[in-house]
Amino acid sequence: MAGFTNRAKDLIDPLVVPYPAERLRAAGSWGERFAIAEATLARRHQAGRAADPEVTFAWAQMVTSRGRVRVERLAAGAGWSRKRLWSRFGSQIGLTSKRSARLIRFDHAAHRLAAGHSAALVAAESGYADQSHLHRDVTTFAGVTPRPLQPRLGSPSTTSRGPPPQSRGRPW
Repeated sequence: MAGFTNRAKDLIDPLVVPYPAERLRAAGSWGERFAIAEATLARRHQAGRAADPEVTFAWAQMVTSRGRVRVERLAAGAGWSRKRLWSRFGSQIGLTSKRSARLIRFDHAAHRLAAGHSAALVAAESGYADQSHLHRDVTTFAGVTPRPLQPRLGSPSTTSRGPPPQSRGRPW
């Protein structure tokens, strides 16, 4: 997916890809979903136009900070007002800057959960105010609670860390 730098992307464009959301829901595996998303992005990349340098700057700052950057700071760094950043970012990326930052933070948290880290630890280290805020984002973006994102008990990534959490007297 290299080469998507400085390109405007809007995944929800039925003229480019008929109903990508339905195709993603119907996909049988994460690998298939990523392939659909990558193909959609590739088509949008070919049809897209370059993003404003300020939007590119804001995106890079969000990715570098793993979504833990305030929109006010992004706007000041880009030399724009918050309203202008919100408007330009939304028109060129397809999501508001705040929603994009939430998605980036969620992506980092989801990978940490999948690596076997506890939801409480992931919430604290990913910049969530508390575990319930992590739970809200996981439910919003993945449609499940944090538990299904964590490895199944007995998988290689959990057996090397000691006994499963239930045997330590904690229900989570």
